[in-house]
Amino acid sequence: MKVPFYGHVKQYHYLKQAIDANLAEVLESGAYVMGPMLKRFEGELARYHGAQFAIGVGNGTDAIWLTLMALGIGPGDEVITHPNTFFATAEAIWIAGATAVFVDSCPRTKCICPDKIGAAITPKTKAIIPVHLYGQCADMKAIRKIADQHHLRVIEDNAQAIGAHGNGFKIGELSDAATTSFIIQKNFGTFGDGGAVVTNNADIDQRVRKLRNHGSNQRNVHSFGFNSRLDDLHAGILSAKLTRLDALNDLRRTWAARYTAGLQGCGNIDLPVELAGYRHVYHLYVIETKKPEHRDGLLQHLVDSGIDAKTHYSIAIHQQAGYPWGKSARVVGSVANAEANAACCISLPMFPELTESEVDYVIAKVREWDQAHAATATSQPGMATAGKLCGCCQ
Repeated sequence: MKVPFYGHVKQYHYLKQAIDANLAEVLESGAYVMGPMLKRFEGELARYHGAQFAIGVGNGTDAIWLTLMALGIGPGDEVITHPNTFFATAEAIWIAGATAVFVDSCPRTKCICPDKIGAAITPKTKAIIPVHLYGQCADMKAIRKIADQHHLRVIEDNAQAIGAHGNGFKIGELSDAATTSFIIQKNFGTFGDGGAVVTNNADIDQRVRKLRNHGSNQRNVHSFGFNSRLDDLHAGILSAKLTRLDALNDLRRTWAARYTAGLQGCGNIDLPVELAGYRHVYHLYVIETKKPEHRDGLLQHLVDSGIDAKTHYSIAIHQQAGYPWGKSARVVGSVANAEANAACCISLPMFPELTESEVDYVIAKVREWDQAHAATATSQPGMATAGKLCGCCQ
């Protein structure tokens, strides 16, 4: 059996009527950039989040660094985040001219560990960027409390968790702004690239709108800015998908629950954790081998079995060859959890249009590998879950 990693074409056929209708509306309007479809979608996206404003931009990376610029964060400033995520989170900090400061992740959720943030705060610290990794929210209550104590800004990197929520909080509710990516691989993606900033801060809204459009909010009147606009064709695709987003995320949760039930008892892997009261939307279903030397063997076994499994963020940002050590970046304390997550992670196929037979086949092949390595199993936690639990996961 062949099991793909993505179901983009299946999803297009499922939503074809609504998507094609919106695309036709845009094409017939003649307004393809900064037109009425973009304005409509921005309103829909803001309402979905329960926020006042949403601004469509060129991609998720731009969404972060334009928000940093809108907040006046740049050279000489420091921004705290964690290193077991996509490179773009740190890249956006560097593009803005600030220094990325990395702290460790939570051993269970893999999101930034609030307990590690305090030691990284200096007089130069201006913001925290928690990443809602793999589809689960970071502990925003704890992060907001730290930010308030130290007068810091909070920007949520929500590229992977749109539609998720925490225990008693929504994404965007406890931050200055939440950014997202609409690249096709995401739970909520267009047929190309795109991004957005969601905020309740009118000043951020107005500044990002100007920055994305050559510093202009009035024809022929410009200040310093960039060209980073979500076009109306992509806005039309996203508008058609938004009404089905929660239902599609529910399907992801169904397949995640089936994976978790089917993989219970495997001695050589750790399974993802969903915290009590949280809604995990499983952008990725990430298992971790208890030993890093086993990761590539399990991955190859799955690929050889026709399963398009992958690794995501298998090299932590601070371990990348292009990492700018020195004034542009630094690591505070041990980041052993983040490094273990990077070294041990495997993403199993996860998309709404999976079938029971496909999920069960993946489960069978993972269990097949696990049984063959039973002699190496240990009753102790693997690297991915070792160490003292932090406050957000106790």
